[in-house]
Amino acid sequence: MRIKIEREVKVPDPIKLERYRRTPDLGPKILFFSGGTALKKTSTEITQYTHNTIHIITPFDSGGSSAVIRNKFKMLAVGDIRNRLMALADQSVLGNPAIYKLFAYRLPKDADETELHAEFEQLMSARHPLVKDIPAPMRKIIRNHFIQFADIMDDFNLRGASIGNIILTAGYMANRKHIDPVIYIFSKLVEVRGIVRPTINKDIHLAAELEDGSFVVGQHLLTGKESSPIDCGIKKLWLAEKLNDSTPCKVEIRHKLAKLIKSAELICYPLGSFYSSVVANLLPTGVGNAIKNNRCPKVFTPNTGSDPELKGHSLTDQINKLLYYLRKDDPDKIEISDVLNFILVDSVNGIYPGGVDRNEINKLGIQVIDCELISKKSAPYLDASLLSKALLSLT
Repeated sequence: MRIKIEREVKVPDPIKLERYRRTPDLGPKILFFSGGTALKKTSTEITQYTHNTIHIITPFDSGGSSAVIRNKFKMLAVGDIRNRLMALADQSVLGNPAIYKLFAYRLPKDADETELHAEFEQLMSARHPLVKDIPAPMRKIIRNHFIQFADIMDDFNLRGASIGNIILTAGYMANRKHIDPVIYIFSKLVEVRGIVRPTINKDIHLAAELEDGSFVVGQHLLTGKESSPIDCGIKKLWLAEKLNDSTPCKVEIRHKLAKLIKSAELICYPLGSFYSSVVANLLPTGVGNAIKNNRCPKVFTPNTGSDPELKGHSLTDQINKLLYYLRKDDPDKIEISDVLNFILVDSVNGIYPGGVDRNEINKLGIQVIDCELISKKSAPYLDASLLSKALLSLT
């Protein structure tokens, strides 16, 4: 099909895609607001065409190994950041496959404390096979991070711990709780092809009011992955300082993040857990205004299939909710066209709650782009290759 974005564009555009494939270092700056898991395959796929994608990641995860680190060190969640860095890493021989392998490793979940500490000692002393394989001077840099972590770990529970998370945490604490320097080092070590940043650099949690009037605090209680799915739909989402207190708090994004958002050539609100991955990124003050100040195209690529966080939400409801959070910085001055222009769907193969109501969507001034996004292999979910090609064609 053909659409208009100030000019006629073909989706997918084979000529444009081939141009990007030949020179990915000069590829477009597509910005994603997401969590760490659902967009992983797409993030890896798109590196074939551009090494300039920007990934704004939610730092609010409160479950699993992230919860262990957060509770111990009172910090933002780094698990989803690590996940995206690894998805963007060069895993070929031209990158650093030995470092990639180390960062992807987790300590055993079923080992006893003595065994865990013995293995950590091997890692720290560079006697562990995963560290021995890493060439100098990178091996020394990594070893220093293990030593830094050992100095602060105290009674930290190593069972099932991600080595990548440990290294990020060590660097974060060593840099006076600044996350950007350690992301920079991590990115260089594994040859990350893109930019990854958390929305905020604070120890903050997600809180929600459900349709039945109850309150939930903690991302892990919303996703349905580590606890039972919520019984009813989410009515409202906000940020809170503590897991045991749903009182809303105000957090502003840094100027450097606003500047990064403004640099994008296409902004995408992608697939993933609707509230805890996509909307969560829009909660800090300043995100909506930063998006408004960038005149590039903005596109929403909704999930197909089921999302436990979207009980009772039709596709049109999702769009209206997304617009509410995108415009919350200044609802009177931020127009719909400032923050959302297109919705990318596959109405033939996709499953969208309530169907694709083109009339209602068009009334909002949003254009529906309907093209093949789901393959036989990926059904009922979006195909990473097809989605990447569609997004690249819009730039």
